[in-house]
Amino acid sequence: MKVGRVWRVHHRSELVGEVDERELDFPWIRGRFRPEPAFRPLRPIFAAWIEAVNSGDVEALRQAHEAIYPAVTMTDPTGREVPWFILVIEGDEARFRWRDEPVTDR
Repeated sequence: MKVGRVWRVHHRSELVGEVDERELDFPWIRGRFRPEPAFRPLRPIFAAWIEAVNSGDVEALRQAHEAIYPAVTMTDPTGREVPWFILVIEGDEARFRWRDEPVTDR
């Protein structure tokens, strides 16, 4: 896998942002997040995830997780929907990991 590809984040069918790959740190891919205006209403759920991680509050983590994944989908650089992923967005930085196959328990 080479760095420099673009992954896309969608809410329903609308593009809400792109992640430009900058670093591969297996199993994570890190990159610059370029939000579209449609990302604005979603920003609080990603901020809640960061806050929950920093606090160590397990219930807050669960709630943040349950808010993010029904709300967004990702497509890979070829345009194919990613069946399973974990996405963290903090400011203009993003990191994510993904799999080609669905996982029933994130």
